[in-house]
Formats: sequence, C-alpha cells, structure tokens
Amino acid sequence: MSHAAIIHAKGDPGVFAWEAVAVGDPGPGEVRIRHTAIGVNFADTYHRRGINHPIPLPPLPLILGLEAVGEVIALGADVADFSLGEKVAYCLPPVGAYCEERIYPTKTLVRVPEGIDDVSAAAVMMTGMTARMLLFDTYKVRPGDFVLIHAAAGGMGHVLCPWARALGATVIGTVGSSEKARLAEALGCHYTINYNEEDFAARTREITHGEGCHVVYESIGKTTLRQSLASLRPMGVCAAYGHASGAPDPVDIIEELGKPGALFITRPALHWYVHEREVLQAYAADLFTAMGSGIFKSAVNHSYPLKEVAKAHAAIEARQTTGSTVLIP
Repeated sequence: MSHAAIIHAKGDPGVFAWEAVAVGDPGPGEVRIRHTAIGVNFADTYHRRGINHPIPLPPLPLILGLEAVGEVIALGADVADFSLGEKVAYCLPPVGAYCEERIYPTKTLVRVPEGIDDVSAAAVMMTGMTARMLLFDTYKVRPGDFVLIHAAAGGMGHVLCPWARALGATVIGTVGSSEKARLAEALGCHYTINYNEEDFAARTREITHGEGCHVVYESIGKTTLRQSLASLRPMGVCAAYGHASGAPDPVDIIEELGKPGALFITRPALHWYVHEREVLQAYAADLFTAMGSGIFKSAVNHSYPLKEVAKAHAAIEARQTTGSTVLIP
C-alpha cells in the first residue's frame, strides 16, 4: 500500500498525518508515478496554513506538494508520448506530491534528461522554472540592468542570483544575516544588504547612483513591498511573486505607482505562463540547459524523509534553511 502525508485541517506543521492511500490506475492522459524525490517550497506552507495563493486547492483532506521527480510505472490507455520506466518531473498543479506514488496528467509532465540526478532535479523544478519566468518573461533582464533580489540566500536566490548575473545584470541581494550575506555573494550578488541593519531602499539608491533598480523580485510581501517600490527607477518593475511575511496592503496606483515614475507591479504565477505545453517544454529545456552548463547548481542543503515533512515545513517557516529542501520517499 502506498503512503502519503495528508492534512485534514489547515494549520501549523503538526497537521500532517502519515497515512496509507489508494492510488488507483491512470486514466486517459495520465500516468502513475513512483516518486524518488519531492521538492518543498514556501508556497506549500501557504497552502498548509490556508493563506490565499493563486493555485487552487481541492477540498480537505488533501495531499500538498507541487513538485517531484519519479519513474513512470503505469500508463493511461491513450498515453503515447511517455514510456514505462522514464524519469519524469513536474512542478504544476494539481497538488499532491507529498506521497510515494500518484496519478499525474501528462500535459504538465516533462522528461528529466540524462546526467541530472533525481534529487537535484526535484530541488530546482519549481524555483528554476519560476526563475526562468521572472528573468525572461515577467521582466526581460538585459546586460547592465540593476536587479534587486529578496531572500538572496534562499531557494529562489540560489537560482535567481547566478542566472541574473550570467545575463549581465548587476545583482543586489537582501539577506537577514552576515552568514547569509556571504552565501549570497558566493551565489553571484555584486552587493548584499542586511535588511535587519540597513534600509534596503536607501542602500539600493546609493548603489544605483540615485536612479533605482530596473526590477525587484519581491518575495517577502507585507513587510517589504513599499520599500521595494521605493527601490525602483521610473518605469521599473516590481515582480511580486511571493508574500512570505503575509499579503501586502493595497497599493495606491496614483500615489505609489504613478507619481514616483509610472512604476509597474505584477503578481506573476508560473502556471499562467506555461499553460501551453509547448511553452512548458521550452521552459524545462532552458532550465536543464542552464543547469547542465553550470550557470547555477542545485543546492540541496536540507533533506528529510517524506514522513517527516512537518519538520521540513517548520524549518522553512523559521527561516532556518538556505538553498533547497527535498523529501525522500
């Protein structure tokens, strides 16, 4: 019998229960996957706590998790583009990755190329695909741009910082400690700002000679959004893709966007950008190419048995983690 980490109510990490589940057979356009590695993202903690998030959730009880790598062990009757035994990965809805085996639709499934191990792939599927979205589509980073990245030593920072630098940007990263500042510098940040010691908006203005940055990748939310807007130059872009500190307060489009210089703010979500399979495959190809060429590395700094997912969530929420966290079934 297959097992999964299930929640029957929203709440703190203690809501997870390790239970046997019936998986069943794949239907049309589906495969059954045996997981080998499962990624954990901050978005998963939003879902567990019941915080508003763009990805819809089924009713309780439910299995959380958006990304994993595994082996195809059964095919739906009409599935011709995947084979038994293939190594595959995903990072899109429906949720349900916190399990040993599951049914998953082929329309949002991708192959993992040779040379990339399961744990490394699981650790970067969500962060890597999101970074691809942010750096190339939400705002197309160009050589010479000033880029501000929050939580530069975190999971997203491990991909965003080196990839932005490889594109020719001057990378400014915010961190919460001197230890994380050193890590962010090693990841490619030209400048680091400890937000516990400095006003990052003021410091960003200094670094950019008073002009402000071209784009800020905003993942903190309530406690940083207004300073992030204050860090932008006229017509700069605030890509608010996360809200770790809570949902931000409403923004006055005249006073806070118009008067400072026609600023842009957007709430990008990966599943909207890659809803066409051709785009999804192109994103995955770019991600695996960047990994293979060494632009960034999969940094799995924290690993837990799947049944101990509560410990993983607690560590992430306590800001005790750097890099990626994975669960091993």
